[in-house]
Amino acid sequence: MSRRRTLSTKKKLALLLSAAAVAGGGAFALAATSNAASVQNASNSTVCQGLATAIGNNQTFIEGQRAKPDAQSEARIANREAVIAEIKRQQEASGCEVGESSQAGQAAGGSAAAGGSAQDSQATQPSEAATAPADNATTAPADNAGGNAASGEQVCKGSTVTLSGEGGAPAASSNQFPAGTKLKVTNLDNNKSTTVEVTSVSGSCALLNNAAFEQVREPGKFLIRRALIEKVG
Repeated sequence: MSRRRTLSTKKKLALLLSAAAVAGGGAFALAATSNAASVQNASNSTVCQGLATAIGNNQTFIEGQRAKPDAQSEARIANREAVIAEIKRQQEASGCEVGESSQAGQAAGGSAAAGGSAQDSQATQPSEAATAPADNATTAPADNAGGNAASGEQVCKGSTVTLSGEGGAPAASSNQFPAGTKLKVTNLDNNKSTTVEVTSVSGSCALLNNAAFEQVREPGKFLIRRALIEKVG
């Protein structure tokens, strides 16, 4: 009789252990699914789209510098790589897919970002990527479509605006306007505007640095979908 009770106890213990293992595996699978679902990307988040576009703009600039290098290209590339590293940290903090890059709606970016003839001041390695200095290009790329627009005229209709991730005083970079051009950027979703000077070359019509973007952004957003861009000087 005691032998039968012992065997029965062992069977019960085995069944309990099996049930626990199954339950644990199910919980792990649910947790993994939940974590995967929590990662957002540019297709389902405005925040992630803005950050992905910012990375794409900087990558386009780097590609252009490598395609047509000059004496300052190495310093410019190091500067933009530091900016990309900071944007990736913003992607992680925002729950976005880290490293996602996008150039949607900016087809002109590829050839225009080269800027091989631009004479930038020597870029320095930033102590923190968030304070990476802006590239101070003095000329725009050869593909200067829209650069001859009259002062006060709307330019780059339909363009979205995002940030470069660069620090410093409010400024912009552009693939259509030479350094020294003044652009007024208005966020039509909140009617906030900023007037900034183009200081460097990028892969979009108007790419704002951090300080300029803060002046017109909506809280929590890294992309201005409805932007009015005007050449004012």
